[in-house]
Amino acid sequence: MAALFALGSTCFLVGPFPGYAQLVGAEADAVTFFVGSILFTAGGAVQTAIGFPDRRSRPAGTAAWRAATIQSAGTLFFNVTTYQALHTALSNPDYNRLVWRPDALGSICFLVSGAIAYRASARHGWRPARGQPGWWEPSTNLLGCVFFGIAAVAGYLVPSTGSVMNLAAANWNTALGAACFLACAVATLLTGRTLKSARHRPLHALKEDVEREVDRLAPQV
Repeated sequence: MAALFALGSTCFLVGPFPGYAQLVGAEADAVTFFVGSILFTAGGAVQTAIGFPDRRSRPAGTAAWRAATIQSAGTLFFNVTTYQALHTALSNPDYNRLVWRPDALGSICFLVSGAIAYRASARHGWRPARGQPGWWEPSTNLLGCVFFGIAAVAGYLVPSTGSVMNLAAANWNTALGAACFLACAVATLLTGRTLKSARHRPLHALKEDVEREVDRLAPQV
């Protein structure tokens, strides 16, 4: 799951940069976004499968299941829009502006999913509770969803106004959102655990309690 999200995030991170589009061309840039959306969908499917067995385990399991399924739905919307962008890039040789903009429905799904996961995470009020590994992941994931939402709004203004400022906002917010998702995915790859998914929080808390107890008893053995 983490590897798929990391690779997909990398595609969405490099795709919006003008230098990358100029280097590889509009067609290859569109392919980058489309491949990234497929990787996101695959990662979302794995995450949904992981959450399925605990979908009725309230509150963490239910929250994880809902977040994963809603996020997976969002990736399917991105599949459609990235394919449309790819088709346009291949059929229109003058297509050299906004290769892809986050789909509105997909961005809404991501925002709802990120909010569910963050609400189920350990918090002090609205702020994330620090002190355990990965405490920052739910908030960073939600921030990435917000960036994608901003990019979607900015992207829809580009065709009507042609504003370079809106184009830059769409591209940069897409890249920033992807960077947030990439950070969470890489952290999971390095540590083998994540708090972005609510279902893992009780398991990690139990593991840490056991580790502390073992450390406490070790000098006595």
